[in-house]
Amino acid sequence: MRTVIVVGGGPAGMMAAIKASEKSTVTLIDKNDKLGKKLFITGKGRCNVTNSKDISEFFDYIPVNSNFLYSSLYTFTNENTMDFFNNLGVELKTERGDRVFPKSDKSSDIIKAFEKALIKNNVKVMLNSYVKKVIAKNNMIEKIILDNNEEFYADSFIFATGGLSYPQTGSTGEGLNYSKKLGHNIVTPKAALVPIEVKENWIKDLQGLSLKNVSLSIKNEKNKILYNEFGEMLFTHFGISGPIVLSSSRVVNESKGLKAIINLKPALTEDELDKRIQKDFTKYCNKDFKNSLNDLLPNKLIDIIIKLSNIDESKKVNSITKVERKTLVNLLQNFELNIKGLRPIEEAIVTSGGINVREIDPSSMKSKLINNLYFAGEMIDVDAYTGGYNIQIALSTGYLAGMSVNE
Repeated sequence: MRTVIVVGGGPAGMMAAIKASEKSTVTLIDKNDKLGKKLFITGKGRCNVTNSKDISEFFDYIPVNSNFLYSSLYTFTNENTMDFFNNLGVELKTERGDRVFPKSDKSSDIIKAFEKALIKNNVKVMLNSYVKKVIAKNNMIEKIILDNNEEFYADSFIFATGGLSYPQTGSTGEGLNYSKKLGHNIVTPKAALVPIEVKENWIKDLQGLSLKNVSLSIKNEKNKILYNEFGEMLFTHFGISGPIVLSSSRVVNESKGLKAIINLKPALTEDELDKRIQKDFTKYCNKDFKNSLNDLLPNKLIDIIIKLSNIDESKKVNSITKVERKTLVNLLQNFELNIKGLRPIEEAIVTSGGINVREIDPSSMKSKLINNLYFAGEMIDVDAYTGGYNIQIALSTGYLAGMSVNE
């Protein structure tokens, strides 16, 4: 039988190994002490494995090199992903935004399913094994050498070592380094889905506050909207995070003057919100302003909103002017934060950049430079917004690479 070595034990590598093992003898090598280490923490430990939208819609959520993924996504679709885990005993559920999770809300169930499939397919798994060097001759990888100087030969190799995000999970970029030494061009990795830092010092007072059903816009110094999305977000000690913030980070660069505008009440028009506030003011007409917003806002936000409104907190509600009320309406629908920049790439969920897609055959994931080398997952220069799309990309490219080594 043919022999295949897969380097990298994330979702792309595990799927590649499982598929390749149908016709080949496969060894899966990972430097961590357990498989799926990054997968374990995805989706806040719940693991958003895919998205249930029609596969044709996925390309709208992949802002860079989406066409490159046409073959892989249609070869192993999101429906295939759901069937794969269902057949391994993992019940799935679909939540807001068509995001698919294990019904148990445990990413460990996804990893156990992978391990079950690897065992069933007789894949040899080598943990705590770091690839130190890749030796190639005549446009073919001859062998890989581990840090303990063990040498491994194979007919084909699949690299699925990830990008540079969350290095504590093993994504430290060595796969990109030895691919570069093999002649591949590397698009410089940068943070793709990463929290945003803001300049306001009072933001730390909102740390831990999660908001649902809000909209976020990113505007430049000319007030042009660069990004707008509806969904969930989170305040942190340094700024903002959460699904819609992470997706917005793609448009945030080093340019000055960017602002994050949060509409806290996007379901209401300006007039509707004004009428809602008037209703609350009537209800609390004899109370101080600071005690009139509990029906409208989370407690953590009230003090900040009062401060930014410039309305005296001890002013009686029945004394608040129409102008002050309109100011409050505008503030709630245009809660403005000055963007300082992005958090470090090490804190990114995924990285943009990696192996240049022009050097990979999209119909097989095979290197165009090295005849027995295939790539899968985040180390390729493709990435998507949040919502299960990135894991699906990893699974689809891994599946296609594993299938292609046997052809």
